[in-house]
Amino acid sequence: RHTAATTPAAREDAGGHCTMAPISRTVALFVACAGSAGALVPSRWTPSSARATAAPRGRGSSVVVNMGLFDGLKEAFNPDAESQAIDEDRETPFDRWMGISTKREEAAAETKTAFVDSMAEANYQNVALSKPMGVVFEENDPSTGGVFIASLADGGAAAVEGSLKTGDQLVAVNGVSVRGLSFDDCLSKIVGVEGSTVSLLCFRGGVGNLYGNLGPSDEWLSEFLDKVKPAAAAPAPAAEPVAAE
Repeated sequence: RHTAATTPAAREDAGGHCTMAPISRTVALFVACAGSAGALVPSRWTPSSARATAAPRGRGSSVVVNMGLFDGLKEAFNPDAESQAIDEDRETPFDRWMGISTKREEAAAETKTAFVDSMAEANYQNVALSKPMGVVFEENDPSTGGVFIASLADGGAAAVEGSLKTGDQLVAVNGVSVRGLSFDDCLSKIVGVEGSTVSLLCFRGGVGNLYGNLGPSDEWLSEFLDKVKPAAAAPAPAAEPVAAE
């Protein structure tokens, strides 16, 4: 008499040999892997393929069952591929078992952002603008601080000059670093500049490349600011004394 089961069960016959009880269901697992013609491979359990092997040593013998059901299954996937990233709300236990990445679309897109070297002078824009500059700044996330250019006023000094673009990160004002400062502190540096011209140094590469591990070293930035700092205005010549008549 056989007992139907959905999983294999080891039994011993009258001769002391270990055999497997017949299985009532045939389990087929199909794995589809894009780009591989041989990826659709059915596997099944049958009484012959699910036979246990053991040495005929009685009840104390160990039993080794070679299922073969999931052999090579993980190798059919590449968990490091960006195309396998899925939304967190779509994650299933099977995805976790396979090690498939569960990133949100925004996070996946952020990882694809091109690296821009923050210690390359070519990635900075240094401009001198007359007041009013026609630049609207917006604060970065408080975790990093600093501000970036949100928009340029049509016909303003910055738009006419043409070097700055929306998204540029403000790094220094008149050669003084404002990287990581709060919105109010950055604006106070601009407002506090004497004269009719303001020198702005901006980084074109995104906040992720300017702050954190990808940001420039303090030593490099200090040397670079010394190079781009506007020259101090020469003092006005002293008035010549008027000869008394």
